[in-house]
Amino acid sequence: MSRIGVVTFPGSLDDADAARAVRLAGAEPVALWHGDHDLAGVDAIVLPGGFSYGDYLRCGAIARFAPIMTEVVAASERGVPVLGICNGFQILCESHLLPGALIRNDHRTFVCRDQVLAVENASTAWTTDFESGQHVTIPLKNGEGSFVADAQTIERLEGEGRVVFRYVGANPNGSVNAIAGITNERGNVVGLMPHPEHAVEELTGPSGGTDGLGLFTSALTALVS
Repeated sequence: MSRIGVVTFPGSLDDADAARAVRLAGAEPVALWHGDHDLAGVDAIVLPGGFSYGDYLRCGAIARFAPIMTEVVAASERGVPVLGICNGFQILCESHLLPGALIRNDHRTFVCRDQVLAVENASTAWTTDFESGQHVTIPLKNGEGSFVADAQTIERLEGEGRVVFRYVGANPNGSVNAIAGITNERGNVVGLMPHPEHAVEELTGPSGGTDGLGLFTSALTALVS
């Protein structure tokens, strides 16, 4: 059975939910602590949502210096699949595993709603169980979820097909080009603002949907391919 590590930072809120999603996908969740220097031999890694270190300085700015992140960066460079959800996405950007940054929503208020996304790239380690162009509904909850980058970086992300998810309908936070998630060049590191771990069961998923489960089952597919 594949083992997927879920990192807990001080202020993580959705680590237990991410671990449950991993289990429902058919893998073994492995709890990793921000102060660890060892990834315990996991096959993939999830950085969950929350408010790591109280979001002091900038969201994810302190978490990037956590001992575990040295191991996460090294693992990603070896091709290990890494998923950053919400605060995890912010940490990936602060760690320079993904380009750009997440800033305060353009309307300056916290947003919490079920959000329709378009799958733009179905070939990453975390999206192979989707189809390109597919629409999925994933809960979104953030106050600093507006993705920004310089024009050259945006052009490169768009041109190289590295936009993974895009918001459908009204832009919920002012992200450039309605970008909801991106990937690195290799396709093993993905960050997105919406929370797929909250859409994995019919009982609690948006309108009974389980669209988020596809990210976690995709990782399992990538690990055996």
